[in-house]
Amino acid sequence: MPTYRPGPVSLIAAGLVAAFLLMPLLAVVPVSFTPARMLSMPTGELSLRHYRTLLEDPRWLDSILLSIRIGIVSSAFSTLLALLFSLGVWMFQPRFTALLVGFVLLPMVVPPVVSAITLYFLLTSLSGAIPWFGYDTWLGVAMAHSIMTVPFATVLILVALSQVDRRIDLAARGLGATPWQRATQVIVPNIRFGIVTAALLSFVLSWEEIGVTLFITSVNAITLPRLMWMGLRDNIDPAIAAISVILIVVTITILALRSAGPLFVRNKGALRG
Repeated sequence: MPTYRPGPVSLIAAGLVAAFLLMPLLAVVPVSFTPARMLSMPTGELSLRHYRTLLEDPRWLDSILLSIRIGIVSSAFSTLLALLFSLGVWMFQPRFTALLVGFVLLPMVVPPVVSAITLYFLLTSLSGAIPWFGYDTWLGVAMAHSIMTVPFATVLILVALSQVDRRIDLAARGLGATPWQRATQVIVPNIRFGIVTAALLSFVLSWEEIGVTLFITSVNAITLPRLMWMGLRDNIDPAIAAISVILIVVTITILALRSAGPLFVRNKGALRG
C-alpha cells in the first residue's frame, strides 16, 4: 500500500507554522536568565538567580506539591463520576439520556466566571459546617476542579463506549452476569484506554486551572497557577519565567517519550522478526 510523503513545500509550511506558534514560548527562555529583578530580556550578562529562587523559596515547591495533590484527587474523583454516569446511560439507556448528558455537560458551556461565583458561594457555605472542606482548603479546590473537569472526562468515556460492541454486553447478560459483573469484567476492560485518557486530561485541566481557583482560594490553598498569577500581578517576579521554562521542558520531554514509545516497540518487533 503506497504511503503519502509530504513534499518540501509542505514541510517548509509546517515548519513556519510551528515556529510561529512556538515563538511566544521560546521568548520566555532568555527572560528566565535575566539578572534583573523585573521581567526583561538579558543585556549581555546571564544569571541563574531566578532558578535558584525556585529552590530556595519554599512557596514554589509547596505550590507545586499542592497542585499535584489537588490534580490527583480531582482527577480520580471526576474520572470515577464520569465512568459511573457513562456506564449507567450506556448500559441501561434511560428515556432521558440526552437530557442527562446535557445536564452533566453544563459546566463545559457555562461561562467560567458564573461557575466560579457559584462554587465560591457553595464553598463558603460549606466552610461553616465542614471547615476542612470549604473555602480556601485544598479539598474544596479539588472538589471544585472535579466539577469543572467531569464534563470532559464524560465526553471521552462516552466516545470510548461508543466503540464497544453491545453484543458482548448482551452475551454477558444472557449468561447471567449481574450489572456489576458486566460493568467491571466486560465493559471497563474494553474502554480502559478511554478511562486513562480521561484521567490524564482531568489532571492537566486541574493543574492549569486558574479562573475558578482565584475565586475559591485566599492564602492557604495557593496552587502553582495562582502563585504565578500573584507574581505577575503583585511584583512581576522573573521566577515565573524560570518555572515556565521548566514546565515547557517537562512537557516536551513527556511528549518525546510518548512519541518514541511506539517507535521503540516497532523497531524491537522488527529486530525480533
